[in-house]
Amino acid sequence: MGLLIGVGQTRPQFAYDYYYGIEWDSAVSNPSCTRIGKSELHSELPLQKMMRRCLLADNGTVLNYLSPTDSTKLDTGANADLTGAHGQVMVELPDVYIRFEADGQKRRCLMSPYSLPGFKKWGKDYVSAWEATVDRTTAATPKLASVVNTTTAFRGGGNNSAWDGTYRDLCGRPATSISLTNFRAYAHNRGEGWQCNTYRIHKKLWWLFAVEYATLNSQAAYNAALTSEGYHQGGLGDGVTTLAGAKWNTFNGYNPFVPCGHTKSLGNATGVVDYTMPTEYDTTETVVHVPSYRGVENPFGHVWKWTDGILLNIQSNDAGGRSMMYECHDTSKYSSTITDDYIFFADAPRSEGYVKAIALGDNGDIMPTANGGGSTTYFCDYFYTNIPASGEATRGVLFGGSANNGAHAGFVSAITFSAPSYTPASIGSRLCFEPENRDAE
Repeated sequence: MGLLIGVGQTRPQFAYDYYYGIEWDSAVSNPSCTRIGKSELHSELPLQKMMRRCLLADNGTVLNYLSPTDSTKLDTGANADLTGAHGQVMVELPDVYIRFEADGQKRRCLMSPYSLPGFKKWGKDYVSAWEATVDRTTAATPKLASVVNTTTAFRGGGNNSAWDGTYRDLCGRPATSISLTNFRAYAHNRGEGWQCNTYRIHKKLWWLFAVEYATLNSQAAYNAALTSEGYHQGGLGDGVTTLAGAKWNTFNGYNPFVPCGHTKSLGNATGVVDYTMPTEYDTTETVVHVPSYRGVENPFGHVWKWTDGILLNIQSNDAGGRSMMYECHDTSKYSSTITDDYIFFADAPRSEGYVKAIALGDNGDIMPTANGGGSTTYFCDYFYTNIPASGEATRGVLFGGSANNGAHAGFVSAITFSAPSYTPASIGSRLCFEPENRDAE
């Protein structure tokens, strides 16, 4: 980069000494990336190691950090209350200074814990450790929640009380059958700064993962062993994506089934914890593998996640023939319609398929601009879309895939089929907290 910087009284050094990242060739199908920047930072991972589970008060204050090796404990060793009575179970994401580059066919993501020339700041924020449920204690003001609580006040799925105490019991599961509009409202009921899953936090998680593992394939086989250089390798595995759709529907009508907090034993570590399906799903033992990326359980799979701050205007072929993507950078202006606060950033493909190229740009946009990849090539995730027969339609974005999406699922997998009012049983969200608007992003 050629820019000299200094920190305190230390000698001036090249910016190379302070960043690490990945480079890939947009014309090459292999999803493996080249690690660039200071090699030691790829083993030290200073940014990723600052990700940690905590208990967050409704005013945004960290009440306690959880044990790095066991989320049932506080970092003091005392037992942790994960029920919501002592804060929401969140993962703190650190300040990240980040830069994206396009140079011919080469694409790069660079990140640093320091403010470097040409890097922008993605400020500290928080994402739920588990997929979000809803606190229904006060019926008039339901609140989006991230807890481990199996009481009826935290019944997930479609809130079907008739299933309580059965193999279909939804208590303690993620909430679904809720529109993007209502997920947003339920998050706001918790107080200022609270959001449902947001596009910029989902992007941030993706780039932290991609740089750590130097791959564009989030479903690469999980491998806990380090390389000879001390680098992480592989991915997060299939995730909860391997169910048969017809059996899942018969079992519980596409509702969620993995309890929130299933990976609490991992603490802040990345790993996979098996979950054995009830025999009512299949008399043959069926096991799904629940991943956690540095404390973020099921970052893809299990249920799709409604994601706020991004909308599409998809035109019919006769009404313009474009699929235009818009992002809002001000959380206070998030909406279910495309207002002047939503900024156009790229056109999406007009047909579905595996993602070959993403928008990237200065903001690291992970929405596709071209299909033509495969389950193990390019970005390895699938993009779903359809075109209205006439006129134009406002569509929201779902990320991650669900329990029967298989190789179509992953961090970059997205659906743009539906209006923000869509409420199926297989769609949930996350809980996020953003301490301030960062309009400069």
